[in-house]
Amino acid sequence: MNTNNFPFIPFAMPINVEDKVKESDDFLKKMSSRRSVRDFSDKPVDGKLIENILKVATSAPSGANKQPWYFVAISNSEVKKQIRIAAEEEEKLSYNEKMNEDWLEDLAPLGTDWQKPFLEIAPWLIVVFRKPYDCLPDGRKKQNYYVQESVGIACGMLITAIHFAGLVTLTHTPSPMNFLQKILNRPENEKPFLLLPVGYPADDAKVPDFKKKPIDEVIGWV
Repeated sequence: MNTNNFPFIPFAMPINVEDKVKESDDFLKKMSSRRSVRDFSDKPVDGKLIENILKVATSAPSGANKQPWYFVAISNSEVKKQIRIAAEEEEKLSYNEKMNEDWLEDLAPLGTDWQKPFLEIAPWLIVVFRKPYDCLPDGRKKQNYYVQESVGIACGMLITAIHFAGLVTLTHTPSPMNFLQKILNRPENEKPFLLLPVGYPADDAKVPDFKKKPIDEVIGWV
């Protein structure tokens, strides 16, 4: 029995098997070209494009439909500068003191270090917050469910939408990320989850030439 305070409505999706296989082939080809990019152009990106991308992310499924996320889109150059300074402080500490030898060895082929100029160059930054609980008007806390899983799914859809919009991004997770909550003046129930620079690739952008694992190592059939 439906005890929710919203009605159930009919759902139907027309299916043409032949077309769907072709569509899935096209989708696979498109997504196989997605890469994480660190070299951004400062070319402006229309805010409406960013809005549509974020709307895709907010359409993600979530535990009990609690939608335990909040997205902040940043184009203000001063705020981006503050974020870069704070992020680089955490990254410098991580590279110099927190990361063990195995971690640094795995990162070495990528040529990364604590400096993150893309946080100022990219025309947009998107910060994703997770919400372990909501705050009701009377001050009570209302628990959210499967928060990590729900926000993770939304981020996957966000990255896919960015790629389909002809833009590039990079998943950035300086640790800890509490400075994002402070700089963006977000409430206590919102915890930073992911930082994504978004824009067009620089004309001279390069990405590592590595391959994904063979299909038989990551997919099983029963």
